[in-house]
Amino acid sequence: MNVEPITYQQHGSLRILKTQTYRFAESYYIVSLQVNEFIRAAATYPIVFVRNNDRFRPYALLGLNRGENLFLDEEGRWKTGYIPTVIRTHPFVLGKAPDQDGMMVCLDTESELVSETEGEPLFDESGKPTEVVEKAQKTLSDLQRFVAFTRRFSDDLNDRGLLSPLEIKIREGGGAAPQSIDGCYGVNEKRLNELPDESFLEIRRSGMLPLIYAQSLSMGQMERLLKMQQSGRVAQEPA
Repeated sequence: MNVEPITYQQHGSLRILKTQTYRFAESYYIVSLQVNEFIRAAATYPIVFVRNNDRFRPYALLGLNRGENLFLDEEGRWKTGYIPTVIRTHPFVLGKAPDQDGMMVCLDTESELVSETEGEPLFDESGKPTEVVEKAQKTLSDLQRFVAFTRRFSDDLNDRGLLSPLEIKIREGGGAAPQSIDGCYGVNEKRLNELPDESFLEIRRSGMLPLIYAQSLSMGQMERLLKMQQSGRVAQEPA
């Protein structure tokens, strides 16, 4: 991946290929989420927290092993209704603005959807962004409004000691064996319920309580991932 801020001077000759598949994401086992996606994402994916540079960030879990995206079919189509924003906007992404604290729309120039000869141009003949760029800018600008709140939400959970490593139970041979998901954390409901009343009220007043419940409820989607993984294994077995 090579993410660069979009400019006419540097990317004026580039084009974006239209595609009906998401094969570029076949090795994505997690994708980042912002808090405005939690409610819809929780109905499909387990939402987990992963530590990045000593800070936790939320992600949708797409597979149980690295390099495994269980939500793509054999034709590269997405199997479920809600697709995380970072997948829908690819190869456009939010990146840090040079010499600034804010974010800006960038392009992954190494994406297979970026071409110099085919597809929709990024800029018209006068150097203005085309519809494909403007659409990505609108979607990512809407998402950007939630970036700071997502960071505060994750930092607050960590500061309060509410995040703990996740465990799932996989039934094999009639028994249930706990298995840790390496590097993934979730809200510890026991610690949440043991918070002092004032701390709990602070969380509620901040608007974070529905997000916590969404993350906790999303853990019910872990069974979906297990079934999807098992059905895939069966399909790959020789007849």
